[in-house]
This record gives sequence, C-alpha cells and structure tokens, in this order.
Amino acid sequence: MTGPVEPYPGPFERRFDAVRHRLGNTGVEALLLSVGPDLPWLTGYEAMPLERLTMMVLPADGPATLVVPALEAPRVVERPNLFSLRPWSETEDPIRIVAGLLGGAQRCAMGDTTWARFVVDLLAAGPGLALSRSVSVMGPLRAVKDTHEIDALSAAGSAADRVARQLQAGDVPLIGRTEAEVSAEIGRRLLAEGHQRVNFAIVAAGENAASPHHEPGARVIRADEVVLCDFGGTMHDRWGVGYCSDITRCVWTGDDVPGDVAAVYEVLHQAHGASCAAVAAGVSCESVDSAGREVIAAAGYGQYFVHRTGHGIGVEAHEDPYMVAGNAELVEVGHAFSIEPGIYLPGRFGFRLEDCGSVVSDGWQPFTDADHALTSVIA
Repeated sequence: MTGPVEPYPGPFERRFDAVRHRLGNTGVEALLLSVGPDLPWLTGYEAMPLERLTMMVLPADGPATLVVPALEAPRVVERPNLFSLRPWSETEDPIRIVAGLLGGAQRCAMGDTTWARFVVDLLAAGPGLALSRSVSVMGPLRAVKDTHEIDALSAAGSAADRVARQLQAGDVPLIGRTEAEVSAEIGRRLLAEGHQRVNFAIVAAGENAASPHHEPGARVIRADEVVLCDFGGTMHDRWGVGYCSDITRCVWTGDDVPGDVAAVYEVLHQAHGASCAAVAAGVSCESVDSAGREVIAAAGYGQYFVHRTGHGIGVEAHEDPYMVAGNAELVEVGHAFSIEPGIYLPGRFGFRLEDCGSVVSDGWQPFTDADHALTSVIA
C-alpha cells in the first residue's frame, strides 16, 4: 500500500524546520499543501493533478501528515521522521480527514495552486477557517536557494545550453520545416540532454517572433528571417525534486543579417548586458529591470519591451523574485532568476535574449552561456 522509505535525509529535514520556524513567526497555525511546487520542494513528492485530494497538513506545533488517495500511496517515498502517510480509500471523505487533522487550527496557509473545489469544500467543513496564501510562508524560503539547489539549476541550465548551442551550430534544421516540427525536435533534444520533462519550446519565425509567448504552429520557416527559440524543461535532482531550465536565443536563417535587423538586436544585446551588470546583493529587483529598460528606451524601442526583465526560477519556471518595476525587494545571494529583455516589432519580427543565473557574492553567475550574438544559420 505504501511506498519505500528514504534512507537518506536529503534537504527535507532542514526545509521542514525552516517552514515550522516561519509558521511561528507569521502566526499561521497550519500549512496545507496540495498540487503544485511547494509539496515536492518540501517532501520530494509531486502530487498528480487529480479529482482525488492530496494534501499535506503541517501544523505549526504538531505532527505532519500527508493525506493521499490510496492508489497513489505507492508513489510516495516515505519519510517517517518528517511526516506520516494517511492513505484514504474510495469510500472515505478526504476533506473530513484533513479537517480532523487540523485539530482546531483556524489560521491556515493554503497552497497557492490548490484546486478551488477542495478549498470550497474545506471551508464548508470548517466554517471558522481563515485561509491565506502559502506564498507568504513558502515564497521567501524557496526564493533563496542553497548550494544543492544552485547545483541542480546549473545542471538543468547546462543541459538546455547544450541544446541552444546545437541550434546555433545548425544541427537543428529550420528552413522548410514548420515551427511545430522544430519545437518538437527541441523538446526531444532537451530530454536527450537529461531533462525528465519539457515545459515549453517556443519557436516563432518572422512576424510571429513579435508575439512573446507565440504558440508554434504550421507556419513554415523561410530563408532570411528571424527565428526566436525559447525553451526549457525540468530535471530531477537525486531526491526526485525537479528544477527548471529556461533559455532564449534568436537566429537568422541566412548568410547576412540586414543592417536594420542587426541594429535592433545590438540594442537588445546591450540591454541584456546592462541588466546582468546591475545584479548585486542589496540592489532592488526593479533596478535590475530598469538598467536594461533604459537602454532600450534610449534607442527608441521602449514601447516594444512589453514584459518584465526577469522571473525567479527553481522548482517552478516562474517564481519569486521578479525583476519588474515596482518591486523594491532587495536581491540576495542565493536568488536565482532570468534576465530576458525583449524588443517586439508587430508585423516584422521580435527578439529576446534570456539567461538564467544566480546571485553570488560578486554579482551574477549565469547557468547558460551559449553565444549571445544573432547567429546566422543555414539549415
């Protein structure tokens, strides 16, 4: 009925300790985690998004219990020193089980991605419950990565970087293929380089590159145009926790990049460098954003940079902290995030240049370093 017992403590014991300490500091009486990234980060178990409830009940001052459907219990690596496992059968009410495990706790932090159906049912079962978002507890803990997490992110980034280099070397045929075909090949290459899952593989040719989150489709890639490729996946660490990669490179499908196109890309290249150079412990997130944005605005393309400069990366591809105007949060050693300025000219083309990296004592350490130039590819 239940799964194997983990013989090695891994990072989970100190994570439980940190969460309990933060619960005490925030006045939250219990943490409730279901589907989403918080649960695997804390326990090593990733719940399937099912209509059957999975929920970790972690009181601030009591034993933790992972409530799972009985048919899912064999997938759980048990860690009895940290939590007990409570499988529930098809004829049991898991909401009632969770409510009982709360033991009267009312101020609870609920996982941000918990399905609404379970939240509504739990509120009905415990009318006195006062729910807040788990990010208030988990966000600051997950944002500052330890050495193990930095190593895991670096490994995932290096794998994606190898795929980017293959793209730039012309190993991924482009001309005459559809965006969807190239996207599928990039995904296969991510898996071949060690990822367990492909999270996304944006391939946008010509005018489609002016849409930052373009969905690859039947558009055939032609000679002498921009192709924007933004891709990433999830790679597991030794305990089965997934860490993400994310990289964007643009190529030109021809011998010579036209002067007007090259000039726009050069502005983007300088903006990327300015934001990277601005990273340091103690600066604000918004200052990292403004460093590159000012370069783009000064060149007359400010209105065409339509998104934030960066997002945190970890067990999620997008998580705290965010490099965006209005975020006065200070950058810390151990923060990991992307730097990805973009210029998008509707009806013509678009560019984005993205690396993820971490904050170290003397600035910025990227996980990826494939050529930042607008590479010409005849393939």
